[in-house]
Amino acid sequence: MRIGIVCPYSWDVPGGVQFHIRDLAEHLIRLGHEVSVLAPADDDTPLPPYVVSAGRAVPVPYNGSVARLNFGFLSAARVRRWLHDGTFDVIHIHEPTSPSLGLLACWAAQGPIVATFHTSNPRSRAMVAAYSILQAALEKISARIAVSEYARRTLVEHLGGDAVVIPNGVDVDFFAKAEPKAEWQGETIGFMGRIDEPRKGLPVLMKALPKILAERPGSRLLVAGRGDEEEAVETLPKKLRSHVEFLGMISDEDKARFLRSVDLYVAPNTGGESFGIILVEAMSAGAPVLASDLDAFAQVLDKGAAGELFANEDADALAASAVRLLADSGRRAELRERGSAHVRRFDWSTVGADILSVYETVTDGAAAVAADERSGLRARLGLARD
Repeated sequence: MRIGIVCPYSWDVPGGVQFHIRDLAEHLIRLGHEVSVLAPADDDTPLPPYVVSAGRAVPVPYNGSVARLNFGFLSAARVRRWLHDGTFDVIHIHEPTSPSLGLLACWAAQGPIVATFHTSNPRSRAMVAAYSILQAALEKISARIAVSEYARRTLVEHLGGDAVVIPNGVDVDFFAKAEPKAEWQGETIGFMGRIDEPRKGLPVLMKALPKILAERPGSRLLVAGRGDEEEAVETLPKKLRSHVEFLGMISDEDKARFLRSVDLYVAPNTGGESFGIILVEAMSAGAPVLASDLDAFAQVLDKGAAGELFANEDADALAASAVRLLADSGRRAELRERGSAHVRRFDWSTVGADILSVYETVTDGAAAVAADERSGLRARLGLARD
């Protein structure tokens, strides 16, 4: 099958949607499919052979964050050229309602279109206001996928229609088989995310850290991600700052080793999450997970059975839970076991098969419609000859 995938966000600024698209493309290629991904990217960004650059992106506030998007006449021309050259059997557009390549591709594409909705935003006035503009594009979509029940709810409430829920995928064995790194072990708490994006929750964790260190003075916080490190610790007493180690951006291999090494992974995100891929990655690596009780996180953690939850933005609750878990190796072992079993449902072997089933459904449907149209045309021509 020839599959075209449209990524709305810049390839050179890593994020959950980009990782999902990358892993999906590589999974499909391993199965023997021909895949091309169209994505915004700076001119000097090294790209995998299956990614086609649609040009540079610009930062735009979107869904409580700042996304790097690509839109305009030049982008539209590149989308049309990519579609023409690709002759795809199916087009898979991610975030078709964002002002980026997905919407442009939806307008321009012909044939079967599958759309995946990642956003969870129960009060999106912008989405409601833009409905009349989006309607013509959305009507061309053959099948809709939502990465979680909360992303599906956002779609239903703001745009109408429905979607099948297929979660983000993870190569579980890649994380499970990673080798721990000795310097990242020893009563370590892990955090991964953009340091200077408040909704990722690092300020909440920093507020909780003094209480954690008061009870567990040998603990350390390891932070992986880009951002202003000095600003991140400015609220922390100077005598405690030595307990925080910033690792910067790390490779996929080191991410897996990081998650295999820490005693506790903390996800203090405060909102705007439709899924929680980092939780799945942490469970895959066998890290006990402590996360804020966002609806999407609770769903990924099986309502608290596969990882513990604390009240969102409550630093005291975070600290109390972290102290208890760091002191209880038995509970951490139990969470590792439950998480490792639960996470198998998110492996690409399952998620990829579900997405391929959607592709096959829409391509089979398009083929049936085309056959009916040819049959009808032949019948009309036969009548005309009479």
